[in-house]
Amino acid sequence: MANADGRAFAFATHPWLPLVLAWGAALALLAWEDPLIAALAALGFAGAFLSGLVGVGGAIVMIPLLLYVPPLLGLEALGIRTVAAITIVQVAVAALSGLAGHTRGVNRALFVSVGLSMIGGSFLGGLASAVVEPAVLEAVFATLALAAALMMLLLRGRIVAEVDGQPTFNAALATVIGGSVGLLAGLVGAGGAFILIPLMLHVLRIPLRVVVGTSLAIVAASALAGLAGKALTGQVDWLLALGLVVGALPGGRLGSYVSHRTRVSWLATILGLVIAFVAARMWLEILA
Repeated sequence: MANADGRAFAFATHPWLPLVLAWGAALALLAWEDPLIAALAALGFAGAFLSGLVGVGGAIVMIPLLLYVPPLLGLEALGIRTVAAITIVQVAVAALSGLAGHTRGVNRALFVSVGLSMIGGSFLGGLASAVVEPAVLEAVFATLALAAALMMLLLRGRIVAEVDGQPTFNAALATVIGGSVGLLAGLVGAGGAFILIPLMLHVLRIPLRVVVGTSLAIVAASALAGLAGKALTGQVDWLLALGLVVGALPGGRLGSYVSHRTRVSWLATILGLVIAFVAARMWLEILA
């Protein structure tokens, strides 16, 4: 009985409790005033939680959720161009929020090699997305998701063991990977971590803990660059984006907290299964 009382007291005095209650109250107010914004806030929380958990920006989940969930709730359907533009805002915020819990895992050399080229590619992709057909954007995203899922699930037994020192990698190859992923991710409004993480794991051969921390830093920078490209071409609905951000801030921090208490093998499997489901769902929609 004493243990139960102690757990109850610890829960009631936990420093996160006021934040959770405040966020819940804000979400209820949003639901009362604007159901679509409230739904976006809830979806933003889910996407950001995944971001902090496995090191992705959240677009791999956010894009299909934003495309399919609002109509199921009887709300306004959002087009792929609008979804891509507001998602990249959420991705940047979620990655920054999740990064706060993974700063020790950031490898500076890897960030420079992959991150700088990815930032440039993402900015160009964000600009180019204004003139690319919506069907092409959906196909690009679904193809990237399918490739990422296959790598994560088929090669999950080849993940490099954790090391005490800094990992070594091919800097030239890392630069090419960053630029290519950034260009494609900028097109579809993603941070690109869902395809970048498998490439860093299985091509560059980087341990997962380092990949998670470094990918969050790279995705945050890349997403901000892609956002600049979309903002300059007038593609961002800032009110809808704000709804996502309201959910992303607490979701990213909670995800990073849980990540440190989860086995590495589970993280890789979770990410692979989530991406596989999204890829299958989007290809069914495209082919139909």
